[in-house]
Amino acid sequence: MANNVIGRVLATEKKPTTIDDFTFWTDPQLILNPFDIVKVQHVNNSFSYGVIEDIAHITDAASFLTNFISSDFGDVNAEENTLRVGMNYVTAKVVCNTDNIYIPLQSNAKVMLATADEINYALGLNDIRNPLVCGYLEMYEGTKDCEKVTLPVNLNSKFIIGPEGAHLNISGISGLASKTSYAMFLLKAIQDSYMKKDPKNEDEDSVAFVLFNVKGKDLLAIDQINDFADERNPEEAKKDTFAKYEKLGLAPEPFKNVHYYYPYSIPKTRHWNTYMTPEEVEDNIKKKKAKKFKYIYKYDKDNLDLMFANIDDSTQTMEAIISYIMSGQGDFNQVSDWQGFLEAVKKKCSTDNAGKDKEIPVASWRKFYRIINKSITDNKIFARDVREDDGETRIGDALKYIKKNEVHVIDIAKLSEDKQAYVFGDAIRTIYDLQLGQYAGEEGVNPPSRIVIFIDELNKYASKETPKNSPILRQVLDVAERGRSLGVVLFAAEQFRSAIHDRVTGNCSTHAYGRTNSIEVTKSDYKSIPSVYKTMMTRLKQGEYIIQNPIFRSLLNIKFPKPIYKQFK
Repeated sequence: MANNVIGRVLATEKKPTTIDDFTFWTDPQLILNPFDIVKVQHVNNSFSYGVIEDIAHITDAASFLTNFISSDFGDVNAEENTLRVGMNYVTAKVVCNTDNIYIPLQSNAKVMLATADEINYALGLNDIRNPLVCGYLEMYEGTKDCEKVTLPVNLNSKFIIGPEGAHLNISGISGLASKTSYAMFLLKAIQDSYMKKDPKNEDEDSVAFVLFNVKGKDLLAIDQINDFADERNPEEAKKDTFAKYEKLGLAPEPFKNVHYYYPYSIPKTRHWNTYMTPEEVEDNIKKKKAKKFKYIYKYDKDNLDLMFANIDDSTQTMEAIISYIMSGQGDFNQVSDWQGFLEAVKKKCSTDNAGKDKEIPVASWRKFYRIINKSITDNKIFARDVREDDGETRIGDALKYIKKNEVHVIDIAKLSEDKQAYVFGDAIRTIYDLQLGQYAGEEGVNPPSRIVIFIDELNKYASKETPKNSPILRQVLDVAERGRSLGVVLFAAEQFRSAIHDRVTGNCSTHAYGRTNSIEVTKSDYKSIPSVYKTMMTRLKQGEYIIQNPIFRSLLNIKFPKPIYKQFK
């Protein structure tokens, strides 16, 4: 039915066509959907293409009361005595014209469904440079006498991981939006794309990935194939998923070159810091694909400020204490380990110290000690040394030596929020310094040109409520604003986009909107999105997103297949 006439353009005194939009009537029985593409005859034998934004039904009844009276004054079983003439009218946004003619469409112009090739042309998908698949779209589903059109959708990779544009923000309700699954689909597409590049070409653009596992075992088996055991028919689900990956040009394989980092733990104690079993951890260490991470005072004291990321320090007293410690004043020039550090801080809390440090009162030292003591003494990741022969490392050391096409997964799911912040902040700093060239010249340091960082629950570190003095917030903002040019790319997800700092979302080139609630879409963050699309956001299915990117002429409603890697339920 594509290119068969389905309606004609409407232009009235009260509702004229414009250079931006138009309305057309169509058969009330014809099933159309928002995001469908239509083709319209225009002047000089050109054609304009429009994306459907809204669909309404109207009759010749003057009011609701007229319809009520026509049904024998509200008899629901009565046959309507007066025949009401009705039609559907569709509002569409003009996306392009074949001859770049953008005068308003003429009244009574023929409206047709677009073919697959025409859809690609209309949306600007037919000539994407540096293509990176981000999903697929389906159109005309359920439309009478018309085959459903399924098309892969490609982004220009330069507009998502740089240098033309960078950063991705994914939002949606927990569970229903499948935020992690979609982020991992895109990361898989990126790795596949870069794995195909010539390994001998040292000057070629390259990429690596740092992912944070924040929920259970979510990302702790991404190098293993999905068995689809939770599906009703695992074999059928596997076959269908594999076929979709192949159709999208992706290898039906899990991630390659994966390295896992678990927080150092003591088995069979309350200090076991991961949802993986001790046997699983040791097995992965033996296979040389995992390590346990620790923090050593000598090397990691410079990150003490990260423990205060969510503490409002409006008087800057905590900052003053940290500066005092870093400069080696008092007894702190003698400290060599965490225990000695805590003892030195505790000494500052005694009444004997009152008046000795006039700039920093004892009460402030006591507050500092309460926060720092709880963080350090409650977890074995703060240790005396690192035993490399036992599969131990520092996060800073591990990330310094990251190589192209590698995936580094840092497990923080079972850590308390303050220690999650500490690990996240440490990793971000290391990556940022690495790309700034801080470690250039050191043996074994050869980073890729771009490093993609993925973090779920970004609201913990960069929300509108995060204290302005937060060192992690400052770091995230720096990445969002300067990371593109340095090769540091942020992929972030959260439940509510409206909660995230404006300078983060404002610097993201790509936005993915998943299922959300009706209250969220009323926020100012969604003001540029047509109302019907906002409504659709409240009923999107799993595996479905509305995508916004500079290269697209319109918002796109895309779908993506189920994860190819092993998932835990």
